Amino acid sequence: MKTLSKFLSLLFITGLLSTACSNDDDAAPGPTPVDESELNGIIDEDLTLDPTIEYRITGTVTVAQGVTLTIPAGTEIVSNVGVENYLAVLKGADIDIQGTAANPVIMRSNGQAGAWGGLVICGDATTTEGTDAIAEVGGLIYGGTNDADSSGNIDYLIIRDAGAQINADSQFNGLTLYAVGSGTTIDNVGIINGTDDGVEFFGGTVSVTNMYLENNEDDAVDWTEGWNGTLTNGYVTNTIVDFSTAIEADGVNNNPTLVNFTAISSTGGTAIQIKNNSGATINGLTLTGFDTSFDFRDSAPASNLQIDGADADTTADAVFSSSSTNASLFAWITNADVGSDTELPANISNDLTLNAAVEYSVSGPVLVSNGATLTIPAGTKIVSESGTANYIAVLKGASIDIQGTMASPVVMESVDGQAWGGLLICGDATTTEGVDAIAEVGGLVYGGTNDADNSGTINYLVLKNTGAQINADSQFNGLTLYAVGNGTTISNVAVIGGSDDGVEFFGGTVNMTNFYAENLEDDAVDWTEGWNGTLTNTFVNITIADFSTAIEADGVNNNPTLVNFTAVSTTGGTGIQIKNNSGATINGLSLTGFDTQFDFRDSAPASNLQADGADANEAASYSTSTTTAADFAWATSL
Repeated sequence: MKTLSKFLSLLFITGLLSTACSNDDDAAPGPTPVDESELNGIIDEDLTLDPTIEYRITGTVTVAQGVTLTIPAGTEIVSNVGVENYLAVLKGADIDIQGTAANPVIMRSNGQAGAWGGLVICGDATTTEGTDAIAEVGGLIYGGTNDADSSGNIDYLIIRDAGAQINADSQFNGLTLYAVGSGTTIDNVGIINGTDDGVEFFGGTVSVTNMYLENNEDDAVDWTEGWNGTLTNGYVTNTIVDFSTAIEADGVNNNPTLVNFTAISSTGGTAIQIKNNSGATINGLTLTGFDTSFDFRDSAPASNLQIDGADADTTADAVFSSSSTNASLFAWITNADVGSDTELPANISNDLTLNAAVEYSVSGPVLVSNGATLTIPAGTKIVSESGTANYIAVLKGASIDIQGTMASPVVMESVDGQAWGGLLICGDATTTEGVDAIAEVGGLVYGGTNDADNSGTINYLVLKNTGAQINADSQFNGLTLYAVGNGTTISNVAVIGGSDDGVEFFGGTVNMTNFYAENLEDDAVDWTEGWNGTLTNTFVNITIADFSTAIEADGVNNNPTLVNFTAVSTTGGTGIQIKNNSGATINGLSLTGFDTQFDFRDSAPASNLQADGADANEAASYSTSTTTAADFAWATSL
């Protein structure tokens, strides 16, 4: 028996037949072809899409009760613009999204946030709205008594451009889950560029693993109506202004669980808002860059939100950095399919070699993932948007190969001369922070036990305009080296005109040869966490006021070695600062123009710093380094 929707479709086609043009032989007209790439109306029989076809949503698409919609790996679905365009899986229906890391399923519109309605799933689990509640979307029915209900499977799905406005008080989300049950499997989802929430749970018991949420204008994660599931490995990044929160929780508190939740903002804002007595238990939380960590509304107590076994700490200086979820988990998400050929992709998961004839841009974090190598030939120029959201990070297990030459160095700078995030490398060498430490930048993971670890090669690199401020206590550097091992080769690097440090070593054993630092507002060279490598041939040139130091050393003293270190200041200031019992051995030191040559903090003795074979001596004159500015003409002449 044909369903009503098929009957209506048949009438529509029959109408077309009555007006179709005949052929030259005046034969009876044949049937009008149906566009197989168009999705619209009710899907009332099991349907499997074809990944070789780009499908288009041209209206409301609903998967009927008892029907399964199967979407193979690599399928792309592009929606028309408008509030009437969305995909809904009705109560009793199933969806099976079979994406893979190499070939995710993509649902998107025209690249504009708020262009369409996203994916909506209605289940039969419990909600505080009761059985057969009516959704704000299309009068859809959801909710029942079966908490183990299954609405199917989602794996490796990217949703972009959702959040179309339904009315003055309501908008679509990227992924909307109405009373979806725990029998539903949802893993590896990216929701990007929406004007409302990334994902919203309306009751239900469904759990989600590995969810990436980028620049959703309202809440990245939202729940209400007593959701009681688990979100494992959530990663939120916001580079837009005027977003709402990373998490909003409302309604009855059924205490859902979040395991390893990382949220990063480059524009401040509020991280987590708890309303109307809702709450959650979070095991592993990292918050970076927010003005406010927690906002408890409607007299909800801090005890409603349990973080790592205790009430949420609402003190202004509380730090949350216990999540192990980092951006490398989501390397499969790439912007390359919708971005410019000259824009570096957000996630480089396979080997990539740039073209020196092309000027590349950075707009957002660029992550080189475990197992991948980014190769940058001589003469390549990379221009970044300014701000903390824009940086290049080589993740633990990944590699970079910068092949500059004296005549054609690689140059990385900002588009407007304002500060950006620079280049970061995460290695597997030792650090006093231990194995798999969490960086202050983007929740990046670094540190291990392999002091001979190799993160690649850097030769003839110029970094300009770096040092964007992450928060009140932390900024990017020009070159940031997190537990980088001595199998890595770094030579001929210049950092010019940055708002923070030139190079900072966070532990590790890496060596560097031929380093030039000019007018860095904080420290030209900085190390902490027990760095134990060698820095050979350094020239620090300072002509600005209110810089910090030419060298700052902090943390455990693993006694790194500096060979031929020259620093010149035309504005006074401090040459070398030793803190918290750190130190070094310097063979060949020249300090010129500083008001103070050495500043020992936290009772560190002068013997911690051996300069030309003796304890550092403020009264002595140091002019034994053979490194000169002329050695770096290749950088200063650009």
